[in-house]
Amino acid sequence: IEIYSLHVDCKVTSRFAHTVITSRIVNRANESREATFEVELPKTAFITNFSMSIDGEIYPGIIKEKAAAQNEYDTAVSQGQSAGLVKITDRKLEQFHVSVSIAAASKVTFELTYEELLKRQLGKYELLVKVRPRQLVKHFQIDVHIFEPQGIQFLETDSTFMTNELSEALTKEVNETKAHILFKPTLDQQKKNSELDETLLNGDFVVRYDVKREATAGDIQIVNGYFVHYFAPQEMPVFPKNVIFVIDRSGSMTGRKIEQTREALLKILQDLGPEDHFSFITFNNRVAEWKSSLLPATEENVASAAAFVQTLTARGGTDINGALLSAVGMLERAEGLLERRISMIILLTDGQPTSGERNVEVIQENVQKEINGKYALFCLGFGFDVSYKFLEKMALSNGGIARRIYENADAALQLQGFYQEVATPILMQIEMQYPENSIEGLTKNNFNLFFEGSEIIVSGKISDELDLLPVEIKAQSHTSNLTLKEEANVQEKEQVFQNQRYIFGNFIERLWAYLSIQQLLEKAISAEEEDQMALEAQALDLSLQYSFVTPLTSMVVTKPQQKEELANKPTEAG
Repeated sequence: IEIYSLHVDCKVTSRFAHTVITSRIVNRANESREATFEVELPKTAFITNFSMSIDGEIYPGIIKEKAAAQNEYDTAVSQGQSAGLVKITDRKLEQFHVSVSIAAASKVTFELTYEELLKRQLGKYELLVKVRPRQLVKHFQIDVHIFEPQGIQFLETDSTFMTNELSEALTKEVNETKAHILFKPTLDQQKKNSELDETLLNGDFVVRYDVKREATAGDIQIVNGYFVHYFAPQEMPVFPKNVIFVIDRSGSMTGRKIEQTREALLKILQDLGPEDHFSFITFNNRVAEWKSSLLPATEENVASAAAFVQTLTARGGTDINGALLSAVGMLERAEGLLERRISMIILLTDGQPTSGERNVEVIQENVQKEINGKYALFCLGFGFDVSYKFLEKMALSNGGIARRIYENADAALQLQGFYQEVATPILMQIEMQYPENSIEGLTKNNFNLFFEGSEIIVSGKISDELDLLPVEIKAQSHTSNLTLKEEANVQEKEQVFQNQRYIFGNFIERLWAYLSIQQLLEKAISAEEEDQMALEAQALDLSLQYSFVTPLTSMVVTKPQQKEELANKPTEAG
């Protein structure tokens, strides 16, 4: 079985990335063989299309509601049929895998399309392409086109497998608003060495970039009556923080996990600002406060905290409820430290609650009642024994986010990276206001916190008769209350994208649908049951209308001899 062509074609228009992967395979044997198509794609992406073409016959993938697809599949297939086609493979990726039997000398072409909105983190966007053909490929190429009307500030490529030989196959052209990156290694350049037919191509190919920003109320772009508004203010003073680290030291954290936690905390302590206040609470079946109150991050206190972190050992049970309520209590007692400061609790745990209150619903209620919207709770789940669903619901109900920390060599870096993302809050209570009666389907437009290096994105549909789209942003910075105003001329903005050849036409509408689905699903996690059903129904409608494989839809992949398989979108919560 020979992969004679593998093309990754990616178009990014204003952060919205549309990727098509095409693999052409021929069976050189004189009997039928299995041809496999295996692609790793970012978890944040939604698959929008898949097809196989065998000797000119096309077998499309059809996107349906998950339950309906499952029923159909169960009826059509006897027991013991293969599992789903998509599974999570690591922290950033999931894998799409399909195989089909093809006759001697036959050819098959696989084509997979997915879309995602690139998220700005720590001042850059990242486009990740996983490369793993497992054999030498005669026609191999990665072709990336980027168009950013705001202008490209910088652009870099990075790869885990690049050699001097291979870097000769990479070309980059960047001008004011466009970039083109082409990676097209020959067979010889792909080889590990001239004797063996082993490929060097195995790992990540990454494009990172950022856009230029004028110091205004952000940037508005409009295509076919849909708008997107990007807001990422720069050079603002950072809010001082009150941060309490709540660290699980139960028995299951023994060994590598507690070591990596210690390593990460030592680095994080160095990143605390002179205005920050902090403390630690550690817990197993007992909850222990390092100090009874928050301390300023002076050199002395940081050194004393570092000495404490070095002594962390793991044994005993897991009292998550007691530990979190203790953290809230400490913030409550920190009077005078709450004005124009941002208070956050960062929980790190690797297990289920096993001591104190064990019912996760009761814990969620207790914590939400005590926090009462005043502080942000971030939950980090270490490994796969945690109830991620519980941590995610608790974080989202209390103005924070949850993240799974994967148990591998770079766990300490994952912890540190997460802290860096939330370490520099520069705005709070951000309201993005648009003319109410002229906008439909507005995505989320109120945000608790804005962290330096990230970006706020709001999208919606503009009514036909609007010529000018006025925008008003209200927010609090460390030093003042801000009001920023901007007005976009609808026709002028529509012109920007008119003559761009390689842009897929309705990309802002698709971006709007993508963002709406993501936000509806996220909102459903912390909603009451009735609301949850309504939110999911809305997200399902959009998923079907715009043909996205989301956690609510399935793609039915048809194969020769009426065989069918299902591609479902996995979620971190399983």
